[in-house]
Amino acid sequence: MSQPVKLNFKIYQGSTFNESFRCESSKKIYKAISNITQAAPAVVSSTNHAAKDGQRIKITNVGGMTEINSSDTYHLATVIDTSTIELNNINSIGYKPYISGGIIEYNELLDLTGCTARMQIREKLDSDTFIQELTTANGGIIIDTASSKISIYISAIDTANFTFGSAVYSLELVYLDGTVKALLNGTLTLVKEVTR
Repeated sequence: MSQPVKLNFKIYQGSTFNESFRCESSKKIYKAISNITQAAPAVVSSTNHAAKDGQRIKITNVGGMTEINSSDTYHLATVIDTSTIELNNINSIGYKPYISGGIIEYNELLDLTGCTARMQIREKLDSDTFIQELTTANGGIIIDTASSKISIYISAIDTANFTFGSAVYSLELVYLDGTVKALLNGTLTLVKEVTR
């Protein structure tokens, strides 16, 4: 089983905390590119790309417009249709013209059908009690199976009552068969409220 992703967050005391992320597997998907526009934003053509709106994608092996190639930089896809993706953070007007080739690379999304999730916040890893518990049952965690997205939600009322400086958390996914997968862990830093 893969290791959980380490992701640290800031919580602003007295403000609603709402963070979303997509659940990706380690399996890579590769789709051929047929064109990239010299435009702001850049638009990539790739027949039946199957990427989801907001999914992280990487562009490699493009001929001509080599400035867009990257071995490690991912961009958020804005899906126009089944064959077109807009890359809103790329202004390719000044790039060399696209000539040929290229690959869209992304990780396959996890199937979250029937899953629940749970998360606890503790002051320290070995603390006996938790500060807050979030689950799909209590509305603190929302699973969108269509886009393999998980959202973490803590109300402004709850964050107003937080007093820790920093805390730790872990988030687990529970499958229908009882299998538990550790998805995320990390630290939470509380930024104290000024306006209250």
